[in-house]
Amino acid sequence: MIEAQPNRAMYGQTLVELGEQDPRIIVFEADIAKSTNTYRFGERFPERFFNCGAAELNMVCMAAGASTMGLIPFASTFCMFASMRACEAVRQSVCYAKRNVKIVATNAGVEIAGDGPSHQAVEDLAIMRVMANLIVLSPSDPVTTRLATRAIAAYVGPVYMRLGRQVAPVLHAEETPFEIGTMIRLRDGGDVTIIATGNMVEQALIAADELSRAGVEARVLDCHTIKPIDRQAIVHAAQETGCLVTAEDHSIYGGLGGAVSEVVAETCPVLVHRVGLADRFASSGRDYKALLRHFGLHAGAIVDQVQQALSRRRAYSRDLASPLRSSEWG
Repeated sequence: MIEAQPNRAMYGQTLVELGEQDPRIIVFEADIAKSTNTYRFGERFPERFFNCGAAELNMVCMAAGASTMGLIPFASTFCMFASMRACEAVRQSVCYAKRNVKIVATNAGVEIAGDGPSHQAVEDLAIMRVMANLIVLSPSDPVTTRLATRAIAAYVGPVYMRLGRQVAPVLHAEETPFEIGTMIRLRDGGDVTIIATGNMVEQALIAADELSRAGVEARVLDCHTIKPIDRQAIVHAAQETGCLVTAEDHSIYGGLGGAVSEVVAETCPVLVHRVGLADRFASSGRDYKALLRHFGLHAGAIVDQVQQALSRRRAYSRDLASPLRSSEWG
């Protein structure tokens, strides 16, 4: 039975399982194997494990080169370094060339807590989402981390997957169907839809419980794949619940909220409220949960945004029902 643990730990365990099954899988590391948990693979398969040192751009280039030999390289470091220090290599050597490289980065969002803005990645989803040919994933719990790691190993093409640092509760059943690009519905509801990714899925479920006690039934979708985004699930949610709230441990710009907003603007315009980091850097803090509260990355903030969205929707409905407004619109 899968138990609560950091998603990076499940990633390391699954890598070993995959390594047993497929000798083409090799791992590159940027001198933080203990943090990313790829050390597990290194202990089992030292001949297929390469510590590149704190040289992330070189690491990604080496992984791209290895892929030309028919190997399946996984390259791991922190999200901040994978998306920014190695950015050019990701674009030029992996995405442009469509190399079969899996970039799996840990310590997403503010989960690294005490290491502060230099190590907190609140822009990586936006950076990676704009890269052509790149699949972008953000699993929420140990179950979906295991399923996602298996799925990206089987997928032929470039992938970026972000993982958190802290212990993640189990939110999904082990037999949950998993498909890249397809959201998982965790809770039904007809009043509003909360679309969350990564560690914010747990907060979305807590928020849905609180809203239910107040008479508001919220649908909760786990968006484990940021790109390609599940357009069908978003459109159905917009049509069936009338307003959406997104939640991510990331900037509100360019990540999940941006992707969802693009879809509804193009297909089914409804209100979209975004929970995430505003236009600012995060900061250090020893208490990770206190940081989440400080930056509004928690269930209470989701509840607030749902209530605001519902209030605005009711106001719009009253305006549309007004004879004066109706006549103004012809």
